[in-house]
Amino acid sequence: MFAPRGSARTVNGFADGEHRPHRVLRGAGLTLVFVTVLATGAVTESWGGVTHGDASPVSPRPLRSGEGGGAGDGGAQGDTQGGAHDAEELVSRSGDRWAAAYTAREYEGLRMALDGEYVGVGITVRSSSADRIEVARVRPGSPADEAGVRAGDRLLAIDGTGTAGRPVTDVVTLLRGGPPGEGSSPGSEVVLDLERDGRTWSERLRRARLSVETVTVSSLGEDVTRIRIDSFTKGSGDEVRRVADRLPPDEGILLDLRGNPGGLVAEATDAASAFLDGGLVATYGDDTRHALYAEPGGNTESPLVVLVDGGTMSAAELLTGALQDRGRAVVVGTRTFGKGSVQVPREQPDGSVAEMTVGEYTTPAGRTVEREGIAPDLEVRPGENALEEARTVLSGLGTRS
Repeated sequence: MFAPRGSARTVNGFADGEHRPHRVLRGAGLTLVFVTVLATGAVTESWGGVTHGDASPVSPRPLRSGEGGGAGDGGAQGDTQGGAHDAEELVSRSGDRWAAAYTAREYEGLRMALDGEYVGVGITVRSSSADRIEVARVRPGSPADEAGVRAGDRLLAIDGTGTAGRPVTDVVTLLRGGPPGEGSSPGSEVVLDLERDGRTWSERLRRARLSVETVTVSSLGEDVTRIRIDSFTKGSGDEVRRVADRLPPDEGILLDLRGNPGGLVAEATDAASAFLDGGLVATYGDDTRHALYAEPGGNTESPLVVLVDGGTMSAAELLTGALQDRGRAVVVGTRTFGKGSVQVPREQPDGSVAEMTVGEYTTPAGRTVEREGIAPDLEVRPGENALEEARTVLSGLGTRS
């Protein structure tokens, strides 16, 4: 779900701002969805054994007809009738590989995720030894942080339900107050039973609306900076540009897009603007073609490597293809997923929403991504360290690593 800035709009990744899905519902022409349809509220981002507990709003699993349609409470007519019946019927008849059906409430959850927001208490959880659940990270300023919850605390129970032996995704559902699309509202309470240094206690927290951090920056040693983008949400493109603008010309940049399921097209275009001095980023559409352009003034001096894998999808592939075709970056990793089609959301009579494919996008060189994916310039073989391979390439581009 991405949104091209200043062009036909967007939708599909998660971020708010470019295109707002709720507006799309009232005017189908206002929003294009380029993306892997992401099921809202689910938590599946796992890096280094850490699953982003209630803080993760993105799941790369397409929401298919017949999935996740449960009854809602207080939603639109489609919810009160128990599902996304009209949308599911349209999707089932279409034969569309990427079509997806949502209840009105589920789509509102998606809208919030596209806005780069979620409702939770602000902790990231992970499974440790002996099937225990631990707090991996606490978001500064969140309800959990203000209550004194700290990384390393053991999470024993949530509202009286024990966490031992439960999958992390189940724990996240409990933290958020319900399954994808049906989480609790800001202000709802949740009781956490915790343990630290042999002491157990309970904390009653109120869930809050929190923003998602999808761009992280870290140093990989002398003159090498890694910019990781987990998904393209509102503001992620601007954040990438801020980082790129402040780096010295001889600083090598590793743009890590591994496992990125996509996001707003406008944000991916903004991210491309961070490394290009204007020019074409992609074209999209069916009978009528539209073009996406980078803004001028990006960092064109720093050596750049883009790291990808089979989980690099949609808007992330759009960005990768642009930087590769424009000769701005060397792409390292494995072939990307191959999600290069464009969807538009259509509100149905019962309030449900169907996202239907209306065309495919192409890279600046005219390559299609759908089903083909993007082949890296340097393929990392099984067993090889992709990060080290990328660092080696950066050293050959002029950086010291």
